[in-house]
Amino acid sequence: MIIGKRLNLEEFRAIVEGKAKIDIDDEVKKTVVECFDFLEDFSKDKVIYGINTGFGPMSQWRIPDAHLIELQYNIIRSHSTGAGEPLPAIYVRASMLSRLMTFLQAHSGVNFQTCRLLVEFINREIYPLIPQHGSVGASGDLVQLAHVALALIGEGEVFYKGERRDTAEVFAELGLEPLKMYIREGLAITNGTAVMTGIGLVNLLDAKRLMEWSLKASVLMNEIASSYDDFMSGVLNGLKHHSGQKIVASKMRQIASGSRMLRSRENELYRGKDQQSFSNKVQPYYSLRCVPQVLGPVWDTMENAEKVLIDELNSVDDNPIVDPHGKTVVHGGNFHGDYVSFEMDKLKMAVTKMTMLAERQMNYLFHDRINGILPPFVNLGVLGLNYGLQASQFTATSTTAECQTLSNPMYVHSIPNNNDNQDIVSMGTNSALICRQVIENSYQVMAIHMIALAQAVDCLGAGDKLAPSTRKLYEELRLLVPAFVEDTPKYKEIERIENRLRGGL
Repeated sequence: MIIGKRLNLEEFRAIVEGKAKIDIDDEVKKTVVECFDFLEDFSKDKVIYGINTGFGPMSQWRIPDAHLIELQYNIIRSHSTGAGEPLPAIYVRASMLSRLMTFLQAHSGVNFQTCRLLVEFINREIYPLIPQHGSVGASGDLVQLAHVALALIGEGEVFYKGERRDTAEVFAELGLEPLKMYIREGLAITNGTAVMTGIGLVNLLDAKRLMEWSLKASVLMNEIASSYDDFMSGVLNGLKHHSGQKIVASKMRQIASGSRMLRSRENELYRGKDQQSFSNKVQPYYSLRCVPQVLGPVWDTMENAEKVLIDELNSVDDNPIVDPHGKTVVHGGNFHGDYVSFEMDKLKMAVTKMTMLAERQMNYLFHDRINGILPPFVNLGVLGLNYGLQASQFTATSTTAECQTLSNPMYVHSIPNNNDNQDIVSMGTNSALICRQVIENSYQVMAIHMIALAQAVDCLGAGDKLAPSTRKLYEELRLLVPAFVEDTPKYKEIERIENRLRGGL
């Protein structure tokens, strides 16, 4: 794939998840080279932050020309101070792509060798060891990106073919040359929002897949309950002027098309029947009836997150900014991660609400005195002797509760540091990592919910009455987890379904 100055979400997915090989557009290469050449000439007789000054509070000191290359190495080595578990490969790949996209805007003043080596790392699946903890989100992801830079200069450690190895060994094996420092490579690589943006975009892809499963599960849930279908009505949902609600209702109508389990209010209640009571609920519980109103804001949140994150991916997010056209260098704070941090907080709250919806729907299935049609805990065995999915609900409930606690905002938890130079920060990477945990939790809850839904269909013997779309879902679930009567451990089945859900529709 030839990449230029902008990527969309599908192109990002193809490179990060699909592992598409990349190369850089020739015209873009030319602009990167021109930017470097301009900065090299412009900086000769001027004081420019991070080129011939120290960093952060140390910028008040001018660095002698004899030590300028050493200065760039020093920021990399001194800032490689991360702690905690290494980030999984997919987030590292996404972060390197995000850093590359900043450099391709041709306002960072890096030598093109930097871009070329990042491409080599992405294409060869060489993943620098990046510890989870270290970023306050301004000046960007200094610590985590320092670990990327450390690998690019041939030091530190990388993961290659699944093994954790010394970078120098991998370079020697592949015939790669370590990155050389030129004018500001050290600062440019470390100073930006690439890690939070990369994690954020992977989070978004996972959350979007989860939304599609939630829509299918909610339709199947209403089929099991034999709900009246007007809660999905285009008229009803069109009168609430929110695009997400209308889209969710429309998608649910498409999924439900052909169902013989959903009921028509016109056929059953609007015929002048003289009934005094009704065996079927005139209006079901909110977790069934209000799905468009609950998932609509979640949909809108994901749409806004996509816009913000794609804009960030294609932005210039370091400091200072090189402006070859204006013949100057400008200083500011584009490394500040507030946009990403805020979106990750909103996304994790949205995913938590989606998880709460699944947990409440599951409780409806399990509670025989509420649903009135199913045995307790969708138990196909002997009540009292067998337990169905009783204990699986414990897992789902506790995991949902953890999501609720993790949904407290990170965006407003700024702590001044760096001699108060960084007196208000974004905590964007923390926000993205916590969002990642919420999404992982939600997949686990959804996996248990899916098993419960399939078991409920078997309890009712309703498989042949489902809509084609939900019947396909039911049949696929049963291939992975057959109907069960006897009590058996369920942790492997939960994991199997979770892995399938992560693969998408």
